Amino acid sequence: MNFVCTERNGELTCFGKHGRLHVEGKNLLDENDKIVVLHGISTHNILIYPEYINEEAFAQYVDEYGVNIMRFAMYSGEADGEVGYSGSDDDRKRELEEIILDGVRICASLGIYCMVDWHILFDYNPNMNIETAKKFWRSISLRLRNYDNVIYEICNEPNMNLKTNSDAVSWEQVCDYANVIIPLIRDIDETKIIIVGTPIWSQNVDEAADAPLSYENVMYTLHFYADSHKEEVRDKARYALNKDLPIFVTEFGMCNASGDGDINEEETTAWFKLLDDNNISYIIWNLSNKNETSSLIKPDCEKVQGFVLDDLSDSGKRMVEYMKNFK
Repeated sequence: MNFVCTERNGELTCFGKHGRLHVEGKNLLDENDKIVVLHGISTHNILIYPEYINEEAFAQYVDEYGVNIMRFAMYSGEADGEVGYSGSDDDRKRELEEIILDGVRICASLGIYCMVDWHILFDYNPNMNIETAKKFWRSISLRLRNYDNVIYEICNEPNMNLKTNSDAVSWEQVCDYANVIIPLIRDIDETKIIIVGTPIWSQNVDEAADAPLSYENVMYTLHFYADSHKEEVRDKARYALNKDLPIFVTEFGMCNASGDGDINEEETTAWFKLLDDNNISYIIWNLSNKNETSSLIKPDCEKVQGFVLDDLSDSGKRMVEYMKNFK
Protein backbone atom coordinates (compact mmCIF):
# COMPACT_ATOMS: atom_id res chain seq x y z
CA MET A 1 0.00 0.00 0.00
CA ASN A 2 1.23 3.50 -0.86
CA PHE A 3 -0.42 6.76 0.12
CA VAL A 4 1.35 9.14 -2.29
CA CYS A 5 -0.47 10.97 -5.09
CA THR A 6 0.78 10.06 -8.56
CA GLU A 7 -1.42 12.44 -10.57
CA ARG A 8 -2.58 15.97 -9.82
CA ASN A 9 -4.46 18.46 -11.99
CA GLY A 10 -4.34 16.02 -14.87
CA GLU A 11 -0.55 15.63 -14.81
CA LEU A 12 1.88 13.21 -13.25
CA THR A 13 3.30 14.43 -9.97
CA CYS A 14 7.02 14.24 -9.20
CA PHE A 15 6.35 11.00 -7.34
CA GLY A 16 4.21 9.79 -10.23
CA LYS A 17 7.19 10.24 -12.54
CA HIS A 18 9.82 8.72 -10.28
CA GLY A 19 8.16 6.52 -7.64
CA ARG A 20 10.12 4.99 -4.80
CA LEU A 21 13.75 6.14 -4.82
CA HIS A 22 16.89 4.13 -4.12
CA VAL A 23 20.66 4.59 -4.03
CA GLU A 24 23.18 3.01 -6.35
CA GLY A 25 26.84 4.01 -6.23
CA LYS A 26 26.94 7.77 -5.69
CA ASN A 27 23.57 8.42 -7.33
CA LEU A 28 19.97 8.80 -6.21
CA LEU A 29 17.83 6.79 -8.65
CA ASP A 30 14.12 6.41 -9.34
CA GLU A 31 12.16 3.19 -9.79
CA ASN A 32 13.26 3.11 -13.44
CA ASP A 33 16.94 3.39 -12.42
CA LYS A 34 17.22 6.93 -13.76
CA ILE A 35 19.11 9.62 -11.83
CA VAL A 36 16.87 11.91 -9.77
CA VAL A 37 17.89 15.30 -8.38
CA LEU A 38 15.69 16.82 -5.69
CA HIS A 39 15.54 20.55 -4.84
CA GLY A 40 13.63 21.79 -1.84
CA ILE A 41 13.12 23.77 1.34
CA SER A 42 13.77 22.97 4.99
CA THR A 43 11.57 24.19 7.80
CA HIS A 44 13.18 25.83 10.77
CA ASN A 45 12.54 24.35 14.22
CA ILE A 46 9.03 22.90 14.02
CA LEU A 47 8.61 23.44 17.77
CA ILE A 48 8.69 27.19 17.07
CA TYR A 49 7.48 27.54 13.48
CA PRO A 50 4.87 24.78 12.92
CA GLU A 51 2.47 27.16 11.17
CA TYR A 52 4.55 27.17 7.99
CA ILE A 53 3.61 23.53 7.42
CA ASN A 54 0.34 23.99 5.55
CA GLU A 55 -1.07 22.74 2.26
CA GLU A 56 -1.64 26.08 0.55
CA ALA A 57 1.95 27.16 1.09
CA PHE A 58 3.43 23.83 0.00
CA ALA A 59 1.26 23.83 -3.13
CA GLN A 60 2.66 27.26 -4.04
CA TYR A 61 6.23 26.02 -3.59
CA VAL A 62 5.49 23.09 -5.91
CA ASP A 63 3.44 24.91 -8.54
CA GLU A 64 5.28 28.24 -8.68
CA TYR A 65 8.80 27.49 -7.47
CA GLY A 66 9.38 23.94 -8.71
CA VAL A 67 10.11 22.48 -5.27
CA ASN A 68 9.95 18.68 -5.13
CA ILE A 69 11.03 17.93 -1.54
CA MET A 70 10.34 19.44 1.89
CA ARG A 71 12.42 18.80 5.01
CA PHE A 72 10.96 18.82 8.54
CA ALA A 73 13.45 19.83 11.24
CA MET A 74 12.60 18.04 14.49
CA TYR A 75 15.06 19.52 16.99
CA SER A 76 16.17 16.65 19.18
CA GLY A 77 17.54 18.76 22.05
CA GLU A 78 17.36 22.24 23.52
CA ALA A 79 17.60 25.20 21.12
CA ASP A 80 16.09 28.67 20.77
CA GLY A 81 14.66 28.52 24.28
CA GLU A 82 12.79 25.26 23.64
CA VAL A 83 13.63 21.94 25.26
CA GLY A 84 13.34 19.96 22.03
CA TYR A 85 11.79 16.56 21.47
CA SER A 86 14.03 14.82 24.02
CA GLY A 87 13.03 17.21 26.82
CA SER A 88 9.32 17.16 26.03
CA ASP A 89 6.72 15.16 27.92
CA ASP A 90 4.87 12.33 26.17
CA ASP A 91 1.91 14.50 25.16
CA ARG A 92 4.18 17.08 23.59
CA LYS A 93 6.14 14.35 21.81
CA ARG A 94 2.91 13.10 20.26
CA GLU A 95 2.01 16.64 19.19
CA LEU A 96 5.39 17.08 17.51
CA GLU A 97 5.07 13.77 15.69
CA GLU A 98 1.63 14.85 14.47
CA ILE A 99 3.17 18.01 12.99
CA ILE A 100 5.55 15.82 11.01
CA LEU A 101 2.73 13.52 9.95
CA ASP A 102 0.71 16.51 8.75
CA GLY A 103 3.68 17.62 6.66
CA VAL A 104 4.16 14.15 5.22
CA ARG A 105 0.48 13.89 4.34
CA ILE A 106 0.57 17.27 2.59
CA CYS A 107 3.64 16.26 0.58
CA ALA A 108 1.95 12.96 -0.29
CA SER A 109 -1.17 14.78 -1.51
CA LEU A 110 1.02 16.96 -3.74
CA GLY A 111 3.06 14.02 -4.97
CA ILE A 112 6.44 15.30 -3.77
CA TYR A 113 9.10 13.87 -1.50
CA CYS A 114 9.82 14.81 2.11
CA MET A 115 12.53 14.32 4.69
CA VAL A 116 12.22 13.72 8.43
CA ASP A 117 15.24 15.36 10.08
CA TRP A 118 16.39 14.40 13.60
CA HIS A 119 17.97 17.80 14.08
CA ILE A 120 20.78 17.45 16.60
CA LEU A 121 22.53 20.72 17.38
CA PHE A 122 23.53 21.63 20.93
CA ASP A 123 23.12 17.96 21.81
CA TYR A 124 26.16 17.72 19.57
CA ASN A 125 26.88 13.99 19.83
CA PRO A 126 23.99 11.89 18.46
CA ASN A 127 24.66 9.29 21.15
CA MET A 128 23.72 11.81 23.88
CA ASN A 129 20.01 11.28 23.30
CA ILE A 130 20.16 7.86 21.67
CA GLU A 131 17.45 6.32 23.85
CA THR A 132 15.03 9.07 22.87
CA ALA A 133 16.17 8.77 19.26
CA LYS A 134 15.36 5.06 19.33
CA LYS A 135 11.85 5.79 20.60
CA PHE A 136 11.33 8.53 18.00
CA TRP A 137 12.53 6.48 15.03
CA ARG A 138 10.60 3.42 16.13
CA SER A 139 7.40 5.45 16.40
CA ILE A 140 7.82 7.50 13.24
CA SER A 141 8.92 4.49 11.16
CA LEU A 142 5.79 2.59 12.12
CA ARG A 143 3.57 5.54 11.29
CA LEU A 144 5.20 6.36 7.95
CA ARG A 145 5.99 2.96 6.48
CA ASN A 146 3.20 3.27 3.88
CA TYR A 147 4.53 6.60 2.57
CA ASP A 148 7.03 5.85 -0.19
CA ASN A 149 7.91 9.54 -0.60
CA VAL A 150 9.68 9.77 2.78
CA ILE A 151 13.45 9.94 3.43
CA TYR A 152 14.96 9.75 6.91
CA GLU A 153 17.86 11.94 8.09
CA ILE A 154 18.92 10.35 11.36
CA CYS A 155 21.38 12.98 12.70
CA ASN A 156 21.55 16.46 11.27
CA GLU A 157 24.94 17.91 12.26
CA PRO A 158 27.28 15.97 14.55
CA ASN A 159 29.47 18.74 15.92
CA MET A 160 31.17 19.63 19.22
CA ASN A 161 30.64 21.05 22.70
CA LEU A 162 30.14 24.75 21.98
CA LYS A 163 30.54 25.67 25.65
CA THR A 164 34.09 24.35 25.76
CA ASN A 165 34.97 24.22 22.06
CA SER A 166 36.06 20.64 22.60
CA ASP A 167 34.81 17.06 22.28
CA ALA A 168 34.54 17.14 18.50
CA VAL A 169 32.43 14.19 17.40
CA SER A 170 34.30 11.58 15.38
CA TRP A 171 33.06 9.58 12.42
CA GLU A 172 33.43 6.46 14.59
CA GLN A 173 30.98 7.92 17.12
CA VAL A 174 28.51 8.73 14.36
CA CYS A 175 28.84 5.16 13.10
CA ASP A 176 28.16 3.83 16.60
CA TYR A 177 24.89 5.76 16.57
CA ALA A 178 24.00 4.80 13.00
CA ASN A 179 24.64 1.13 13.73
CA VAL A 180 21.89 1.29 16.34
CA ILE A 181 19.34 3.46 14.53
CA ILE A 182 19.58 2.06 11.00
CA PRO A 183 18.86 -1.58 11.98
CA LEU A 184 16.00 -0.37 14.17
CA ILE A 185 14.42 1.41 11.19
CA ARG A 186 15.16 -1.46 8.82
CA ASP A 187 13.35 -3.90 11.11
CA ILE A 188 10.20 -1.82 10.57
CA ASP A 189 10.70 -0.52 7.04
CA GLU A 190 13.28 -1.92 4.63
CA THR A 191 12.56 0.56 1.85
CA LYS A 192 13.35 4.07 3.11
CA ILE A 193 16.52 5.90 2.13
CA ILE A 194 18.45 6.86 5.28
CA ILE A 195 20.82 9.84 5.39
CA VAL A 196 23.62 10.00 7.94
CA GLY A 197 25.25 13.22 9.16
CA THR A 198 29.03 13.61 9.05
CA PRO A 199 31.58 15.40 11.28
CA ILE A 200 31.93 18.33 11.91
CA TRP A 201 28.65 20.17 11.20
CA SER A 202 28.23 17.67 8.34
CA GLN A 203 31.18 18.86 6.29
CA ASN A 204 33.68 16.01 6.59
CA VAL A 205 32.22 13.73 3.96
CA ASP A 206 35.78 12.68 3.16
CA GLU A 207 35.88 10.76 6.46
CA ALA A 208 32.69 8.90 5.55
CA ALA A 209 34.11 8.14 2.10
CA ASP A 210 37.11 6.44 3.70
CA ALA A 211 34.93 4.28 5.98
CA PRO A 212 31.33 4.11 4.67
CA LEU A 213 28.62 2.20 6.46
CA SER A 214 27.74 -1.26 5.17
CA TYR A 215 24.02 -0.70 4.55
CA GLU A 216 22.13 -0.32 1.28
CA ASN A 217 20.11 2.80 0.48
CA VAL A 218 22.22 5.04 2.70
CA MET A 219 23.43 8.53 1.78
CA TYR A 220 25.67 11.00 3.62
CA THR A 221 25.02 14.58 4.63
CA LEU A 222 26.98 17.57 3.38
CA HIS A 223 26.05 21.03 4.70
CA PHE A 224 27.48 24.35 3.61
CA TYR A 225 26.97 28.05 4.20
CA ALA A 226 28.54 29.71 1.20
CA ASP A 227 30.23 32.64 2.93
CA SER A 228 31.97 30.33 5.44
CA HIS A 229 32.49 27.03 3.63
CA LYS A 230 34.39 27.45 0.41
CA GLU A 231 36.88 25.58 -1.74
CA GLU A 232 38.29 23.52 1.14
CA VAL A 233 34.87 21.95 1.80
CA ARG A 234 34.18 21.56 -1.94
CA ASP A 235 37.46 19.65 -2.17
CA LYS A 236 36.18 17.27 0.52
CA ALA A 237 33.04 16.78 -1.55
CA ARG A 238 35.10 16.05 -4.68
CA TYR A 239 37.21 13.55 -2.76
CA ALA A 240 34.08 11.75 -1.53
CA LEU A 241 32.47 11.77 -4.98
CA ASN A 242 35.63 10.28 -6.49
CA LYS A 243 35.14 7.39 -4.04
CA ASP A 244 31.49 7.04 -5.13
CA LEU A 245 30.04 8.28 -1.85
CA PRO A 246 26.35 9.21 -2.28
CA ILE A 247 25.95 12.79 -0.98
CA PHE A 248 22.78 14.72 -0.20
CA VAL A 249 23.01 18.41 0.77
CA THR A 250 20.16 18.39 3.26
CA GLU A 251 20.85 21.98 4.35
CA PHE A 252 22.62 24.99 2.89
CA GLY A 253 22.61 28.76 3.05
CA MET A 254 24.02 31.55 0.94
CA CYS A 255 25.35 33.51 3.94
CA ASN A 256 27.75 32.60 6.75
CA ALA A 257 27.58 29.60 9.07
CA SER A 258 25.60 31.49 11.72
CA GLY A 259 22.74 31.76 9.23
CA ASP A 260 23.29 35.51 9.02
CA GLY A 261 25.53 38.04 7.31
CA ASP A 262 25.73 38.95 3.64
CA ILE A 263 24.85 36.64 0.78
CA ASN A 264 28.01 35.52 -1.00
CA GLU A 265 26.91 35.28 -4.63
CA GLU A 266 30.27 34.10 -5.98
CA GLU A 267 30.63 31.22 -3.55
CA THR A 268 26.96 30.26 -3.85
CA THR A 269 27.36 30.05 -7.62
CA ALA A 270 30.48 27.90 -7.22
CA TRP A 271 28.57 25.53 -4.95
CA PHE A 272 25.59 25.29 -7.30
CA LYS A 273 27.94 24.39 -10.17
CA LEU A 274 29.55 21.58 -8.18
CA LEU A 275 26.19 20.20 -7.09
CA ASP A 276 24.54 20.45 -10.50
CA ASP A 277 27.55 18.97 -12.31
CA ASN A 278 27.38 15.94 -9.99
CA ASN A 279 23.59 15.47 -9.78
CA ILE A 280 23.55 16.22 -6.05
CA SER A 281 20.21 17.00 -4.44
CA TYR A 282 19.95 19.95 -2.08
CA ILE A 283 17.62 21.67 0.35
CA ILE A 284 17.80 25.33 1.41
CA TRP A 285 17.59 26.53 5.02
CA ASN A 286 15.10 27.89 6.24
CA LEU A 287 11.32 28.37 6.06
CA SER A 288 10.63 31.04 8.67
CA ASN A 289 10.53 34.80 9.21
CA LYS A 290 13.31 34.71 11.80
CA ASN A 291 15.42 37.86 11.60
CA GLU A 292 18.44 36.35 9.88
CA THR A 293 19.73 36.17 6.32
CA SER A 294 19.03 32.48 5.79
CA SER A 295 15.31 32.84 6.51
CA LEU A 296 13.30 32.80 3.30
CA ILE A 297 10.52 35.06 4.60
CA LYS A 298 11.04 38.71 5.56
CA PRO A 299 10.97 39.34 9.34
CA ASP A 300 8.01 41.73 9.06
CA CYS A 301 5.92 39.29 7.00
CA GLU A 302 3.31 37.52 9.12
CA LYS A 303 1.92 35.40 6.31
CA VAL A 304 2.29 31.62 6.36
CA GLN A 305 0.84 31.11 2.87
CA GLY A 306 -0.06 33.08 -0.26
CA PHE A 307 3.37 34.68 -0.57
CA VAL A 308 4.25 37.27 -3.17
CA LEU A 309 7.81 38.08 -4.15
CA ASP A 310 7.95 41.13 -1.86
CA ASP A 311 7.21 38.87 1.13
CA LEU A 312 10.45 37.00 0.57
CA SER A 313 13.90 37.86 1.88
CA ASP A 314 16.87 38.21 -0.47
CA SER A 315 17.64 34.54 0.18
CA GLY A 316 14.03 33.68 -0.59
CA LYS A 317 14.06 35.59 -3.86
CA ARG A 318 17.32 33.95 -4.89
CA MET A 319 15.83 30.56 -4.00
CA VAL A 320 12.77 31.16 -6.18
CA GLU A 321 14.90 32.30 -9.10
CA TYR A 322 17.03 29.19 -8.90
CA MET A 323 14.29 26.63 -8.20
CA LYS A 324 12.29 27.80 -11.22
CA ASN A 325 15.12 26.58 -13.45
CA PHE A 326 14.03 23.04 -12.58
CA LYS A 327 10.29 23.32 -13.23
